[in-house]
Amino acid sequence: MSSTFLPLVMALLACATLPAPAAPYLFVTFKGEDTPMTEQIHFALSKDGRRWTALNGGQPVLVSKLGEKGVRDPYLLRSPDGKKFFILATDLSIHLNGDWTRAQTAGSQSIVVWESEDLVHWSPPRLARVAAPDAGCTWAPEAVYDEESKDYLVFWASKNKSDDFAKQRIWAARTRDFSTFAKSFIYIYKPGHVIDTDIVRDRNKYHRFSKDEQFKAITMETSDKLMGPWTEQP
Repeated sequence: MSSTFLPLVMALLACATLPAPAAPYLFVTFKGEDTPMTEQIHFALSKDGRRWTALNGGQPVLVSKLGEKGVRDPYLLRSPDGKKFFILATDLSIHLNGDWTRAQTAGSQSIVVWESEDLVHWSPPRLARVAAPDAGCTWAPEAVYDEESKDYLVFWASKNKSDDFAKQRIWAARTRDFSTFAKSFIYIYKPGHVIDTDIVRDRNKYHRFSKDEQFKAITMETSDKLMGPWTEQP
C-alpha cells in the first residue's frame, strides 16, 4: 500500500459528516485483462462523480491469488449499521485463462470477498462458494440488505449444466456474514440471458435494474419486498 493511499482514504472517511456534495466518492473497479494486475481491485476517488483520481499510484489496492487468480466486477457495500464494508467480486482471470467458453462452463463456483471496518485495512480475500454444484460460472456478484428478514441477499449470474449452459440466469443465496450461505436458488428467470443485476432501496421500495442480453437493454422493476412480486416499469 503506497504512502499516498492511506491519507486519501482517511480524508474520505473524515468527510463522512460533511454535507453530501462536499464528501468524496470512492469507486471500486478492475481495469481490464491486459495484465494479471489489471484484473485486481483498484480504487479511485472523486468529489463530483465525474473526474476521478486513481489511488495507490494506479496500482491495485487488493489482490486475489485464490481460485482463478483474478477478480472482476467488484461491488462495494456498507452494512446497515455502518460498521463494516464488504467487497464482492467475480473469481475470474481472462488474462490467465483466456477462453470465454471455458470461463462460462468450467469457471469458478465461488465469489471473492473482502471486508473492512474503515476502507483502509482489509481482511485477506476469501473464496465463498455460493453457486449451484452444476454452475459453470458465478459472475458479477452484488448484495442488498433485506430489511424484512434482516440478512443479505447475494445475487449473481450463472450458466448451468442442467440445461447444457443454455443461458445466463440470476441466482441468489442468503447470508448474514458473507462467510456462510444458504442454498442458492434462481432469482430472475427471463426468456433470454440476464446478467448484471443491481438493486437499489429507496424509502420503502426496491428498484431492480437488469441487463437483458437478448434485447441489449436495461429493464427496471419495482417491489415492496426483495422476493417480489416485481412490477416491470416502462
